[in-house]
Amino acid sequence: AIGVDEHVWRHTRAGDKYVTVIIDLTGIRDGTGPARLLDMVEGRSKAAFKTWLAHRPQAWRDAVEVVAMDGFTGFKTATVEELPDSVTVMDPFHVVRLAGDALDTCRRRVQQDLHGHRGRKSDPLYRARRTLHTGADLLTDKQHQRIETLFAVGEHVEVEATWGIYQAMIAAYREPNRVRGRELMVQLIASVSQGVPKTLTEITTLGRTLKKRAADVLASFDRPHTSNGPTE
Repeated sequence: AIGVDEHVWRHTRAGDKYVTVIIDLTGIRDGTGPARLLDMVEGRSKAAFKTWLAHRPQAWRDAVEVVAMDGFTGFKTATVEELPDSVTVMDPFHVVRLAGDALDTCRRRVQQDLHGHRGRKSDPLYRARRTLHTGADLLTDKQHQRIETLFAVGEHVEVEATWGIYQAMIAAYREPNRVRGRELMVQLIASVSQGVPKTLTEITTLGRTLKKRAADVLASFDRPHTSNGPTE
């Protein structure tokens, strides 16, 4: 198993410079040791990863069973073209981050629509920004009260709906029974892939991505400990 991710390696006046990091996940998946750095390639593109894979010996490529990655479609396409028999897994951290980003975007949009300015310390939506990203099972009594008060305001209903999707995703990944967790994720993807009210634009966008990458998202439930997290 290998993991691939992108990282900023240098800031310049012209912008950030990136590298594609490739690691060997075998030790972590088998419980025999840590991940092992294989290479760092300049750039963050399909071509960068595809070229690197194309230069590996055929026997090596044939032995790769799983590739863990973030949501960048270039890594997915390169893997499919160069390692057609491998299974692609979208890392849970990056899937949850997609939902978290949707929640943040929705919160900021509603904040702007209601108050005409970005969040300030006195604004309820801004004060709750960190609490909204806390798993429901980890909320303190004070945080529970803050969430209940926030969602008691009808004007925050779109944030509440997006928060619900975010929490459902966390619950699916935290479910101890992987089969049940997979079922919860299947239900979640179905719920955001169609029939979403037009006002919930962030959920609609998230749904398109999850539907497109559903196989990669669900693959993580069948292959525990497959994560590109070690590249971080």
